[in-house]
Amino acid sequence: MLGALAFAVAISFSPALAMVGGSAPADPELARHVVLIVGSRGNSCTGVAIARDLVLTAAHCVLAGAEYKRVEFDAERRPALKDVAAVLRHPMFDLDTLLGHRATADVALVKLAEPLPPAYAPAAIAVADKPVAAGERFLVAGFGVAVRGDGRTGGTLRAATLIATGRPGTLQIRLVDPAAKGERAGLGACTGDSGAPVFARGNGTLAVIGLVSWTTGPRLSEGCGGLTGVTPLVRYRAWIAETAARMGSALP
Repeated sequence: MLGALAFAVAISFSPALAMVGGSAPADPELARHVVLIVGSRGNSCTGVAIARDLVLTAAHCVLAGAEYKRVEFDAERRPALKDVAAVLRHPMFDLDTLLGHRATADVALVKLAEPLPPAYAPAAIAVADKPVAAGERFLVAGFGVAVRGDGRTGGTLRAATLIATGRPGTLQIRLVDPAAKGERAGLGACTGDSGAPVFARGNGTLAVIGLVSWTTGPRLSEGCGGLTGVTPLVRYRAWIAETAARMGSALP
């Protein structure tokens, strides 16, 4: 079993997705929903609490063959590792499809060994009452790096407002910085932001519409700060609810 220091080093070299381009730290309204997950193979990802003992994240964040922990920080930002009881990935998830930036069921549930502290609150999953439209704004919050390749800049929850581009659908949504529009480096997810919740705001409340799955650099180059690829949850709501019930977790 890896210790806290070993996990802290490991998350500096995550191959997963983080928030670059000068994103601001997330405010408490967001922070109470979002958690950091690390793996024994050196990856780190973001997840969102949907019950007091259940975290929703990307399936590629919690692949088989590794041990996973939730990271909890104290007031001095010292990390403590909290046990995970079980991990279930969507049965239709395909890693090769994801690596090709194509749509797949990149969704997983992480059952915690103990409930989250009172400072956390489960987030609601959005009800898809209308299709996502190009130009629509969403709030993304993740623990990833602020500077690509510099793991020392990760581990702080940051948030950015991005807009939908292209032809958003129920299989995949692509987000960009509204100022940079994917043509130059801008705000976006990067290493450590895989599984980060994408929030829609309606009637003054936040609800999760999707999870970060992949990124590109500007003009579809390799890296971060261009497109942020999102797996919408609309097709997976029933699986999430049914699986949560089987795992003994009560959704809000």
